[in-house]
Amino acid sequence: HTIGDIGVDGALYSVMEFTGEAMHELDMDGRFTMANMAIEAGAKTGLFHVDEKTRRYVAEHANKSFTAYEADPDAAYARVIQYDVGKIEPQVAFPNIPSNVRPVSQAGEVKLDQVMIGGCTNGRLGDLRTAARILEGRQVYPDVRCVIIPGSQRVYLEALKEKLLETFVKAGAAVSTPTCGPCAGQHMGVLASGERGLATTNRNFVGRMGSPEAEVYLASPAVAAASAVLGKIASPEEVMS
Repeated sequence: HTIGDIGVDGALYSVMEFTGEAMHELDMDGRFTMANMAIEAGAKTGLFHVDEKTRRYVAEHANKSFTAYEADPDAAYARVIQYDVGKIEPQVAFPNIPSNVRPVSQAGEVKLDQVMIGGCTNGRLGDLRTAARILEGRQVYPDVRCVIIPGSQRVYLEALKEKLLETFVKAGAAVSTPTCGPCAGQHMGVLASGERGLATTNRNFVGRMGSPEAEVYLASPAVAAASAVLGKIASPEEVMS
């Protein structure tokens, strides 16, 4: 949504700082996704306030001490943008740039050949849990390839222990070892000419996931999982209701 608002150069050579009530409630997986996508707005990095969630995460995952930096109380910002997230529905980035965004309710009838869930942007355990909740007890649409790529070996093992991978396989998805794979147009889901793919990755440039004649759409794990079930771009509500 933000990139659709400010554009892929809206934060050029800047640092994006995400604050507010919604950001405080956001879990670490969601924060990592937003920080990752800050680069797609042209920013150098994306930052969040260091709160108790952050400190717990670092304590669980790091064995070194760290220093927390905060913005000065009187810090001057180049630009401040406020959003009421309660009024924002799931978004989809259409080809061929991450800023070509529209609400999923305005996507229309976009039939898909492939759905990729995972990668560095949305391949953490929370993302896979979200996708599994939607795919559990359901089947991937017959004409769609659904590829699941955990973001790391650690996530892969945790998803295995929670039987999330079993849910994906039973739904008809293919589970890959952690890899950049189709996101970089290398393997495990490269799009052919004329195909349409929806991915939870960060970029949808021409030729990014394979053929220059393919179309790449970007969305969240929830939208991606729902779309895999219905064979077209769809909201989670269409599947879960």
